[in-house]
Amino acid sequence: MAFSAQTPDILGERQSGQDVRTQNVVACQAVANIVKSSLGPVGLDKMLVDDIGDVTITNDGATILKMLEVEHPAAKVLVELAELQDKEVGDGTTSVVIVAAELLKRANDLVRNKIHPTSIISGFRLAMREACKYVDEKLAVKVDKLGKDSLVNCAKTSMSSKLIADDSDFFANLVVDAVQSVKMTNARGEVKYPIKGINILKAHGKSARDSYLLNGYALNTGRAAQGMPVRVSPAKIACLDFNLQKTKMQLGVQVVVTDPRELEKIRQREADMTKERIEKILKAGANVVLTTKGIDDMALKYFVEAGAIAVRRVRKEDMRHIAKATGATMVSTFADMEGDETYDSSFIGHADEVVEERISDDDVVLIKGTKTTSVVSLILRGANDYMLDEMDRALHDALSIVKRTLESNTVVAGGGAVEAALSVYLEYLATTLGSREQLAIAEFAESLLIIPKVLAVNAAKDATELVAKLRAYHHTAQTKADKKHLSSMGLDLSKGTIRNNLEAGVIEPAMSKVKILQFATEAAITILRIDDMIKLVKDESQGEE
Repeated sequence: MAFSAQTPDILGERQSGQDVRTQNVVACQAVANIVKSSLGPVGLDKMLVDDIGDVTITNDGATILKMLEVEHPAAKVLVELAELQDKEVGDGTTSVVIVAAELLKRANDLVRNKIHPTSIISGFRLAMREACKYVDEKLAVKVDKLGKDSLVNCAKTSMSSKLIADDSDFFANLVVDAVQSVKMTNARGEVKYPIKGINILKAHGKSARDSYLLNGYALNTGRAAQGMPVRVSPAKIACLDFNLQKTKMQLGVQVVVTDPRELEKIRQREADMTKERIEKILKAGANVVLTTKGIDDMALKYFVEAGAIAVRRVRKEDMRHIAKATGATMVSTFADMEGDETYDSSFIGHADEVVEERISDDDVVLIKGTKTTSVVSLILRGANDYMLDEMDRALHDALSIVKRTLESNTVVAGGGAVEAALSVYLEYLATTLGSREQLAIAEFAESLLIIPKVLAVNAAKDATELVAKLRAYHHTAQTKADKKHLSSMGLDLSKGTIRNNLEAGVIEPAMSKVKILQFATEAAITILRIDDMIKLVKDESQGEE
């Protein structure tokens, strides 16, 4: 009896072996090529138009990749990788994607040359561990008492590739002041800088240099009624998460009324319920009421009479931050265990004052001098929405970087210095190993050079020559004991030369580099492991039923 070809009966296409690898690598290269030209101080911006025609102009790797709706499964790994880097470090999203794609490309070449993926993976893992160790021991510079200068330099390095690079001195100082003003010590005695407590408000008009730092949390909504006071001090803040409107009957509740006078009573009772709620809040001592839902006009008059500020339709996110900063508790219902409605004065948060100010054309409610943690707001001014959005993203990156620098206290030189040093070191390391991993580590070392190469290409400089010079410097630094200081040589992209980037003030937190190496290697390994892809076809027969 003849055996038919032994293929399992799979409803779908199956690709295996080299086909899948090549396809994955090509997909990842495609994603990396999109963000490649936006890397570095002279990187270019991308304009993304989404399906409803909204335009985003950005230079931020994570934003670009989030907006591309990537179909290919392997390329999706890279998009998630950029998001992870954005969450963990906040900056370096572009570099991570480029390094991961380059590692894959090199690994694919090795597999073609009959080296088993497992040996490549173990080689990459080894190289990554060694690289991280080398960064921590040899390249990282401890900045014990971080002076403001080094923080400002970190922020400037992070902003150098963004739209606000021209005003980076101004913005870097803003960012450093903002991060230092939210400093807090948690229960375990660790010093933390919760950058979530920095609220960024965008207001049209004036120029970017007119942005400023406000001490207090700015809410982008005005008071609910004109009769309310413009400032309240000291403020006792109630945070609510429900409607202060006339309480209507629940849907589906039927009331049969025999006497028309009863109807009037029902209406009156509905109005009174809201009134009682408001009186409970005011009795607890609140003179500022924030709610995420609405307050209707009838209810507003009680607040006006009591001389309290009420703000309606506050964003949930803002509400959470305010509750945390003032020590208030967000209340979503007044019902207590007994079934009555109560509002306890312990739910109220405290602040020195709450004022309403005008910023450009909008009324803004500012909460100043909050009790538990300090909050600040950055008011950004700019010509148009695209610019403001891009400034917002740039500042988010810079804030995260300053926070990481303050928490980890170690910095490394930027501008391709770390990558070049690691490449030279790993190449030397590879030659000392007599095992299979040698080739994989050598390729890992090669692929790290992609960062200085792309930086030079984006700056319209001769990449080959610059990278060769850079490597020569780092080789000298690692072989000759008296030339140790050369290990922070990096590219100067405005002049197209090589300089000592630590002295030039181009620095980044060491943790950012270590994370880039770890995440990129993990992602490359994840994709390299795949050797079989089965795409299931939708079953038509089920759809017809």
